[in-house]
Amino acid sequence: MRENLVLGEGVDLPDDVEVGANVIIHAGTKIGAGVVIQDNVVLGKVPRLSARSTAKRAPLDPLVIGDGAAICSGAIVYAGTTIGPKAIIGDQSSVRERCTIGEGAVIGRGVCVENDTLIGAFCKVQSNSYITAYSELEDHVFIAPCVATTNDNFMGRTEERHKHIKGAVIRRGARVGGGVVILPGVEIGEEAFIAAGALVTKDVPPKKLVAGLPAKVWRDVPEEELVDEQ
Repeated sequence: MRENLVLGEGVDLPDDVEVGANVIIHAGTKIGAGVVIQDNVVLGKVPRLSARSTAKRAPLDPLVIGDGAAICSGAIVYAGTTIGPKAIIGDQSSVRERCTIGEGAVIGRGVCVENDTLIGAFCKVQSNSYITAYSELEDHVFIAPCVATTNDNFMGRTEERHKHIKGAVIRRGARVGGGVVILPGVEIGEEAFIAAGALVTKDVPPKKLVAGLPAKVWRDVPEEELVDEQ
């Protein structure tokens, strides 16, 4: 379609890239073969930071979108980020600067991925979840709808907070149920299972199911549910 396309300096669109209406692609953005860019998408946006933001202010590299990725309607993906091959960025989602979204990952509708976050290959982050800045999700992590991660125990007060800000680390194959809240700096072990609605206040051991407010270990994750058993 390419109706009302705004193309910044130095942007090269391969012939097989599909572009919808009202798309803005900022200067320098690199787009791979077979990419789908749907209506009302903004690519390569430079952040507008508040005076008190903890985000880095260094110049950003261009946004890179890998072969076969799809950026769906209304999504915004910032400069300095890399979207892996065949990843999907869902409708009205936002991926901030200096993020990496791995191969085949799915970022669902309305998800917000904040700056300096790593999301591994084949992760699924479902609708309306919030992945805070400085988080890490390893490969094959599953995040159910409306999960909230946090990174600041001081909630914006005092200068002391700056050296303690840290998002969650969610290890390979872990699963996080709907509506879970994860406190700053918590590590969720490989193949762990967080039951819906839990409040995760401390590290979760690998291959354990936790539930409750605060979350506590209930049992082991069954062997047949592990990623390597699929």
